[in-house]
Amino acid sequence: MRGYRGIKYTIFICCYIFSVVSAILTAVGIYAKIAKEKDVVDTLTLDPALLLIVVGSVMFLITFLGCFGALRNTTCLLKLFLGILVAVLLLQIAAGVVGYVFTDMVMERTERLMMKAIIRYREDRDLENAIDFIQKKFRCCGVESYKDWSRNVYFDCLDTNPSLEACGVPFSCCISLQNQTVLNTMCGYGVQQLEESSAGQDVFTIGCLQRIASWAKNNLLLVAGLTAGLLLLEVCMIGLAAGQISWIKKVQQLQNEDAPRSRSERKDSYWYPAFADFDDEYNSE
Repeated sequence: MRGYRGIKYTIFICCYIFSVVSAILTAVGIYAKIAKEKDVVDTLTLDPALLLIVVGSVMFLITFLGCFGALRNTTCLLKLFLGILVAVLLLQIAAGVVGYVFTDMVMERTERLMMKAIIRYREDRDLENAIDFIQKKFRCCGVESYKDWSRNVYFDCLDTNPSLEACGVPFSCCISLQNQTVLNTMCGYGVQQLEESSAGQDVFTIGCLQRIASWAKNNLLLVAGLTAGLLLLEVCMIGLAAGQISWIKKVQQLQNEDAPRSRSERKDSYWYPAFADFDDEYNSE
């Protein structure tokens, strides 16, 4: 009996926590989508706001099945919850294997996506903030080098470019000095005309793709630990769901072996399945 209670309420609590998280993700995604005046990232592979909405909605659906199925001891919902978790787990493993086998293809697509983001820089505030954060965090500039910014219309080196930032790079590429009291927001102006050795005195010259790949390799244990933790959590939830389904079937079998009760005493509806009275019947155990 204690084992059953532990399984039931562990599933419910975990699913409830993740349902709250998924609801927050969905709300943030909807707010970000509505806050934009127009969709200017349609040329990207995926809109970050849309990604939050989709991920949050799917998570909420899955966790709702787990919460309601565990609380009401509904085998059909628990089986559906179990099946979705197994499918998600297999898809994650398959994605990891494909990403490892086709590393070059993944890097190529990532490079293409990042280059599209650079081209759309200045046209979307969220995208601009994301690129600036990445360049500051990883101390990089552009995709492969600082000269990738010539692909952007504002930083292009054409003589016909009227922008003050022509042949420059964003301020997030600039090297910040520790003792610097006044920020020079124009430190990236004209650096594309300089050689890498000269430009490297003022801005980062290494591309962000190389920096991110190096960070992933240097923090391989952290990435592997987080991935393993997520997979382990999913495996545990699968095991708990399968355990509760087994308990339900066991008690239903015991009830079928007992003398049949009158229909007025039974609660066989969807909202009150026979196993819903399990806690009360076996409370003395």
